[in-house]
Amino acid sequence: MGSYDVNGRTVFITGAARGIGAESARRLHAKGANVALVGLEPERLEALAAELGDRAFAVEADTTDVAALDRAVAAVVERFGGIDVAIANAGIQRSGTVLTGDPDAIERTIEVNLLGVWRTDRAVLPHIIERKGYLLNIASLSAISHAPLMSAYTASKAGVEAFTDALRIETSPTGAKIGCAYFGFIDTDIVRGSFAQPSAQRMRGLMPGFVAKPAPLSQAIDAIEKGVERRSARVWAPRFVGPLMAIRGIAQPLTEWQMMRFGRKDIAEAVRLADPKTGADRPEDPLLGASSLAVTPPEDAAATAPEAAQV
Repeated sequence: MGSYDVNGRTVFITGAARGIGAESARRLHAKGANVALVGLEPERLEALAAELGDRAFAVEADTTDVAALDRAVAAVVERFGGIDVAIANAGIQRSGTVLTGDPDAIERTIEVNLLGVWRTDRAVLPHIIERKGYLLNIASLSAISHAPLMSAYTASKAGVEAFTDALRIETSPTGAKIGCAYFGFIDTDIVRGSFAQPSAQRMRGLMPGFVAKPAPLSQAIDAIEKGVERRSARVWAPRFVGPLMAIRGIAQPLTEWQMMRFGRKDIAEAVRLADPKTGADRPEDPLLGASSLAVTPPEDAAATAPEAAQV
């Protein structure tokens, strides 16, 4: 398959205020694309649009709001004439156990990460199909490897994968292409915030070092760039994610066995730390979900280097 040139095409990106969304916009804009920056932090979105210039357009919209997404899509189409590529990237991470976790936080995670992708896809698909373009949904390694204290996140990302697989087949007669991205821990605000929680720090000790260490953001952006240019069905980063996907049928049972056989004390302590009544986990950022102590404040965005302002 030849390269899909984004020069002159329009890319619609949700969760574009920080991290993977913002850096994807920078990379694709540098290759000549128009970029629509969609998200919930208008100051960051406007600052990024101003940095990039005329071919960037900031639109505030919540992916849990159907009408807001429809308005965003209409505004982008009016500005640039259509949408060729969409990256459904918006997401949050809220930690906690099934028993003691905040029910609203659990449901919000699924609402944003899974239903937000569905709403985004439904809004952009007519334009992607019309132009035989490309839609990339951002899932996670968590779609295939299900860790404790992350039940809502893993469920939402597994749902994104399944949803994307079905959509890929449904749209195959149209000439449009549908992809799914699987990322391990990437050095972003959300990951740093999640790892700041004492419960997560306890669980990291049970992970292999190559899994627990966040990869540079550039690895995820490289994967997205190649995925868009190839209109790939699946992209991933870091490299080890690919082999894990290939052996997913045995990877999850082995991980469960290892944790339950050798990590019972750590798991019990992590569960205690995550319990709001007995634990030490810190307040979570209301927007991103992760520990607010590790998230770059919006007012500092303009003074923060790109590598330190990720989601």
